[in-house]
Amino acid sequence: MYKVIGIDVSKATLDGCFLDGSQKESFVVSNTQQGFKKIALKAKGALVVMEASGPYYLQLSNYLHPHGIEVSVVNPLVIKRFSQMNLQRAKTDKKDAETIANYGRIYDPKRWSPNSKNTNSIGQLHSAMELLDKQIRQLKGQQEAFDNSGELASLLRKELKSMVNFLVKQKQKLSLEVERLAEQEFGEKIDKITSIPGIGKKTAIMLNVITDGFTKFEHHKQLTAYIGFSPRVYQSGTSVKGKGHICKMGNAQIRKLLYLCSWTAKFCNKACREMYERLKEKGKPERVIKVAIANKLLKQAFAIGKSQMNYSENHGDNICF
Repeated sequence: MYKVIGIDVSKATLDGCFLDGSQKESFVVSNTQQGFKKIALKAKGALVVMEASGPYYLQLSNYLHPHGIEVSVVNPLVIKRFSQMNLQRAKTDKKDAETIANYGRIYDPKRWSPNSKNTNSIGQLHSAMELLDKQIRQLKGQQEAFDNSGELASLLRKELKSMVNFLVKQKQKLSLEVERLAEQEFGEKIDKITSIPGIGKKTAIMLNVITDGFTKFEHHKQLTAYIGFSPRVYQSGTSVKGKGHICKMGNAQIRKLLYLCSWTAKFCNKACREMYERLKEKGKPERVIKVAIANKLLKQAFAIGKSQMNYSENHGDNICF
């Protein structure tokens, strides 16, 4: 049985639990370079497991990986379910570290590898653009509310318009930088994905970023689950038959983009058009059909990303399954 270190990550501290056979050792270090060095000394020949807790795990992971230490980064929900399955009642940082270590020892999770600098930058820029989008919508909504009152001062109208214009320009600036970095990192792969009718450049960039050029996933079902397009069935026995829906626990940004792509794909993408007509004949609601088309697009993108072929109507659907 190999050595495992479970790390409960927070902004200021790193609570650890070192398991080696029947031996167990708990420790606490600071979430700084000094703390990273102490963990690296303990982790020689061990697997270090931690949760993907916001941005706080990244510095430690990026420090350990170049030192030849195996790292696994696990979805916090997985650890939560593992804890519940084992009927754990205590909730402390020390206990959480032990739970993470036990999960790593039992399930031997997939090893983590760092994204490229460009990929990380693109992800951060996308997050900033989402925030700008939210601020723009809020300002426009505020202006509309004031206008409807019939008492919006001319100075305030001018200032609100100025703020919206400024934020729009900032978003455009960030968007251009995203395209520049994406072309550097995934240029040819982006061209391959945009050969699929219905998928635009923005969606192709995001797909390459979250999959690191389609290297992080071995099967399209893994990517579907990661994004949150997997169907969830709520049924038990003969009396409980809930309404089915998708599992929205993944990446909301790319889910939204693929859903928007489905609006175009139902007309210009042969496989998607045939799916649309088939489901429409069965009386399926428009939203359900578009989610199904978005799933189809995702499968096509995965197949193209893995094979590095251009899309073709004649074989495009065959390579998706």
